[in-house]
Amino acid sequence: MSIKLSEGCIQTIMNGGEVLNPVLQILGHKKIAGNSSTDRYRLLISDGVHLNSFAMLATQLNDKITAGELAEYSIVQINRHVVSMVNSNQGKTDSCALVEGRCQTRGGFGRQTKTPLQSGVEMSPMSGQRTHPIAYLSPYQNKWVIKARVLSKSAVKTWSNARGEGKLFSMDLADESGEIRVTAFRDQVDKFYDMIEVNKVYLISRCQLKQANKKFTSLKNDYEMTCTSETRIEPCTEDCGDIPKMKFNFTSLVALQEAPLENSVDVIGVCKRVGDLATVIQRTTNKELKKRDIELVDNSLSSISVTLWNNDAENFEVNGGEPIVAIRQAGLSDFGGGRSLSVRASSNIQINPDIPEAHKLRGWYDALSHDAKFNSLSARGGAMDGGMSNSKAITLKEAKNQNTDSDKAEFFSAFAHVMHIRTENVCYKACPSSECNKKVVDLNTGEYRCEKCNRASPNFKYRLLINMQIADISDAQWVSAFQDVAELLLNTTADDVGNMLSDEKAIEQLFQVPLFSCYNIRLRSKVETFNDEMRRKVVVVSMKPVDNGEYAKFLLKELHEMTGVSTSN
Repeated sequence: MSIKLSEGCIQTIMNGGEVLNPVLQILGHKKIAGNSSTDRYRLLISDGVHLNSFAMLATQLNDKITAGELAEYSIVQINRHVVSMVNSNQGKTDSCALVEGRCQTRGGFGRQTKTPLQSGVEMSPMSGQRTHPIAYLSPYQNKWVIKARVLSKSAVKTWSNARGEGKLFSMDLADESGEIRVTAFRDQVDKFYDMIEVNKVYLISRCQLKQANKKFTSLKNDYEMTCTSETRIEPCTEDCGDIPKMKFNFTSLVALQEAPLENSVDVIGVCKRVGDLATVIQRTTNKELKKRDIELVDNSLSSISVTLWNNDAENFEVNGGEPIVAIRQAGLSDFGGGRSLSVRASSNIQINPDIPEAHKLRGWYDALSHDAKFNSLSARGGAMDGGMSNSKAITLKEAKNQNTDSDKAEFFSAFAHVMHIRTENVCYKACPSSECNKKVVDLNTGEYRCEKCNRASPNFKYRLLINMQIADISDAQWVSAFQDVAELLLNTTADDVGNMLSDEKAIEQLFQVPLFSCYNIRLRSKVETFNDEMRRKVVVVSMKPVDNGEYAKFLLKELHEMTGVSTSN
């Protein structure tokens, strides 16, 4: 007998619509603890399209649970129900209550299909059970087996605190229905870590399912799993061609300039530069970390700095050439006046992946002129050519008026003149390491100590940090400029500036040169809190001298847009 669920009815009911005698499937149930002596049961119901885990069974129907009539995958027809609002930890939630004496099945109460309808369940060799789609997992079910591919596996992390010591690792899994994170602790690390290989398919069962902590994962799943002493993980030996490999949702590098910082992003680019392996000391734990910076470029003619940590930094090898690098779930930040990426424990790196995007990027880059210029999104990056064509210039007053109290950085471009440059504290002595810009402490012994790297060195490097006032016809603004921008502005190097610090007259003459010149400036604005006071901090991301001919064309275009009058003559 063919049974068809009332597809889409759950959403209709929860939105206040009326559905007559809907046919649903019971995917699981859970006893609710309470003060009452009468048990309450919460059901996971499906209409073949939507799920709802806030369906409460009327107490008068409890015998249907105890008698086994409402087992998993039962098909029921609901002849009477009510919808009400209930309070939960997340606020008010719609709840559907199945009312006494009004719950029956077509062709007999408790008719079972043995599988969730339209969910793609299939048989697996593990304990003779069926494999269950990741997207259909819920805390109401515990007898399931999933068949999933390992997308990524973190390194083993250890901790030590007042409650003891421990270790953990996590892995991201995917099947054709969705993705989920699994975390193993202590003994389970020893049991499973070495056997798990990225991109292999495994049969997994008897994990604990709980609400996902979105602070630590960006996977699109409300749940995550934890391994227990009963967890079973076995390699899948059958055909796994239907299990998808790693999925990417690539973002163009140029789009990262405006992307929200709290998001993880997937990127792909040509690795144009590989930095040296360095050692840094983590400020919060005083733990030694390995670090390496690489530079990626793509066909938006943009470049960005990417930081690799620990194993990723040590194992990143490029045997000649400039490979294609794809990164899944990289962290985006705006530290130091520009944007950069960082590879996290949940990230995954693939070198020269066999995917269409990589082949297309390789063809583009190989045909590119060797003298091509890239706009660096990172403050410590390479070419500072401005890259202003991607954003419309506004006045400084317009920028102030549109700035909000949000702690998120905002970017804008402006044509402005340099009015004044402060000569005080324009240069400082920094760690000589190519990967560190921390200010060093003069030990007065011929050595300089870097607290970040936790070591002393007989030398240092100069770093520029200048404060200047810029102005246009509408307003003036004090801004900060870091190393690359400052060297471009002064047309000299930080070392040259550092060597003339004792000659105040030379410094003053040097800083007079850029005054009253007009620049095309890319700026980053952010409201920060200092000593309980809200302050607006503006940093120059990039700048270039204005070409008067191009500036005149820009002004004519603006005039035409404002008046609608042609300026071609």
